[in-house]
Amino acid sequence: MAYNVGMTLVSLKSIDDPLLDPYARLTDVQLRSRIEPENAVFIAESIEVISRALDGGMQPLSLLTARKYLPSLDKVIGQIHHVAPDAPIFVAPEDELQKLTGFELTRGALAAFRRPPERPVEEVVRNARLVAVLEDIRNHTNVGAIFRSAAALGVDAVLVTPACYDPLYRRAVRVSMGTVFQVPWSRIGTNAHNWAREGVPLLRELGFTTAAMALSDDSISLDDPKLKECDKLALVFGTEGDGLAASTISNCDYTVRIPMQHGVDSLNVAASSAVAFWELRRR
Repeated sequence: MAYNVGMTLVSLKSIDDPLLDPYARLTDVQLRSRIEPENAVFIAESIEVISRALDGGMQPLSLLTARKYLPSLDKVIGQIHHVAPDAPIFVAPEDELQKLTGFELTRGALAAFRRPPERPVEEVVRNARLVAVLEDIRNHTNVGAIFRSAAALGVDAVLVTPACYDPLYRRAVRVSMGTVFQVPWSRIGTNAHNWAREGVPLLRELGFTTAAMALSDDSISLDDPKLKECDKLALVFGTEGDGLAASTISNCDYTVRIPMQHGVDSLNVAASSAVAFWELRRR
């Protein structure tokens, strides 16, 4: 089969092999900061996510799988061989791979990729109309789910603040189903305690109206016509517990709420982002 042609197939007996450190022993933080920035790494899980990473131009370093999955990985391995002919394909026994938490849920494979350099905000939003800003969201599942909704509902870019969890953390990538490689993203602001001081003026300079998603006495409804009239709109989402910082809300042009019923005052941030993206999508 194609996966045997010119590939570096490396059979390993145990996940204790040092070659598997990125998969088995290094945390996301270590993968990112140990030798950052030029040699930093992230991990993608499942055939579909790995394929989206490759389609998104990510540079593969290696792949880890069990022998029984090789036939189903034929296309992915071919893609890897095309862009990185020397990238090894590690093959380990299934009982060893099961020691990696959740491996069976990854549907066949893990792959290590070179972390791409971060792009300037100006470049990421150059042709954007609708942008999401994630303020200090410290839940990998929510970050991944927001990216998935952003991809599905036509959001043009995502910006994350300095204290927001990394979209390329392993769980965020998995929950996003690889859409973190489809939606352009960047970090905005340099002050972890008040990104909005420089971030919101930058967005205004780039032509964006800013809308803080928060409950307040002067908030407007998500279906307010003023929002749909904005040529460029940046929606700012905060953490579920504390919400957006007061300084962020005061710096934004609008404060926006989602109308609720039955005494419910708020939604999970991933759910609220999907509602907002749908309401304000390009029609």
